[in-house]
Amino acid sequence: MKKYVAEMLGTMVLVLMGCGSAVFAGSVTGTVGAGVGTIGVALAFGLSVVAMAYTIGGVSGCHINPAITLGVYLTKRMSGKDAGFYMLFQVIGALVGSAIIYTLVSAGGNSGPTMTGANSYAEGTLWQAFIAELIFTFIFVLVVLGVTSSKKGNSSLAGLVIGLTLVLVHIVCIPITGTSVNPARSIAPALFEGGVALSQLWLFIVAPMIGAAFSALVWKYLDAEK
Repeated sequence: MKKYVAEMLGTMVLVLMGCGSAVFAGSVTGTVGAGVGTIGVALAFGLSVVAMAYTIGGVSGCHINPAITLGVYLTKRMSGKDAGFYMLFQVIGALVGSAIIYTLVSAGGNSGPTMTGANSYAEGTLWQAFIAELIFTFIFVLVVLGVTSSKKGNSSLAGLVIGLTLVLVHIVCIPITGTSVNPARSIAPALFEGGVALSQLWLFIVAPMIGAAFSALVWKYLDAEK
């Protein structure tokens, strides 16, 4: 049970800090996808992962992302039961993080361009958003699988590498979708925002999970002895 609770706490921190940076920090232009806003939000997500990796990594492995859990499961590093409970508690943690953001906004407003940090894409850019989420999740999960490999990875630097990779992914993808690459991170804000965010939520679940599955296939090939 401890590892499930750890995943819940880690995902809560990721959503609170990452989405919270978009909700409260904003930028001088009032747009998260421009100037300092992009870098700031990207760093908030990446540094949250670094902090949690070195806090709960020894307990649960610090997936805090259903896409990562799927990749780990498909490479046969965990059981189906654990994978299912990891995903459940990740979503619960994300809901707690979003609830805190919602409470803070309700109590005093916000200065950013979003009230929940929900992901979305512009009209007519569905395929751009789908391809971006699939490809960037593929890259992110592939890095996770590689750097945490018992044979080829580097456990002491894994948290830092994974966090910096997430920063890199956000810098490129924020202007397209706000960057998900994490279904739990998308589900919770969309439930609080509703409307367009909720109607587009399917993409931020399907595309990252497909990307993660491809990562597992590619890593199994790269990791094979023959």
